Amino acid sequence: MEAAGLPVSRVRLALIGALLALAALAWLVVVGRMNGMDAGPGTDPGTLGFYALSWIVMMAAMMFPSIVPMVLAFASIQQRRRARGAVHDSVSTATFVAGYLLSWSVFGIAAYAAFTWVRSLSIGALSWSHDGRYVAGGALVAAAIYQLTPAKDACLRRCRGPFDFVLEHWREGQLGALRMGAIHGAWCVGCCWMLMVALFALGLMSITWMIVLAAAIAAEKLLPSPTTTNRMIAVCIAALGIAVIASPANVPGLVVPGSAQARNAMHTMSSNQPSGVTGDMTNPKMSKHGAMSHTDKRGRMK
Repeated sequence: MEAAGLPVSRVRLALIGALLALAALAWLVVVGRMNGMDAGPGTDPGTLGFYALSWIVMMAAMMFPSIVPMVLAFASIQQRRRARGAVHDSVSTATFVAGYLLSWSVFGIAAYAAFTWVRSLSIGALSWSHDGRYVAGGALVAAAIYQLTPAKDACLRRCRGPFDFVLEHWREGQLGALRMGAIHGAWCVGCCWMLMVALFALGLMSITWMIVLAAAIAAEKLLPSPTTTNRMIAVCIAALGIAVIASPANVPGLVVPGSAQARNAMHTMSSNQPSGVTGDMTNPKMSKHGAMSHTDKRGRMK
């Protein structure tokens, strides 16, 4: 048996097991933290603290299985260098993984800032009853188009070439490992950022769509035919976008804003985040002046 082109030793099996176990634990936390909070396209991400912690756990759940080859490559080269006496300090593989999560955290905070800024503009056209489904569907179609671009291909090649990446970007020490993990995470962000935009469009708190997109990410990074896989993913996402525009109520797993399920989710979010602003971008509560209403710390409408 081989992984990333190397015989799998007990150490490598332990690394694989650790990453998959952490991913499984993260999924359990995600389900416990977000269950019942999916209000559909444009679901409110909650307060920054709630969102940031949820995002990091979500990235661990969605991404750890797909970075197994890269982590194995890093650990293998580190082990070989240590055996030759080329390095004397002990560099933890966890530092590399931490750098990877750091890049995704920066992207997640930037996405949060952009999302909340758009919400603050109180654009009526974004309401689901107006053009919301076209916005959500358009975001999905855009994600499908990005799958076929040279930028996507360039980032995906680097994600699928662990040894080339490690040899090209090798740096010594803990800071070097952190830097390498951050660079790899940046390439991964470049590869998958539009899939995350698609998640915002489908419902950020949707466990169902998290699982679907995590499977797509793992498939394009791990399956032997990346070009074919990538095109199939693009076709599926484009078809999903068209379905969201044409008949959102008939899309399996999609919570339609304004539905009873969406209202229940908003109530759950309000209960779990008493100091946050609840609702969703594509179904804002509008005042008579056309501004999106908010809640104060006691949950009263302002």
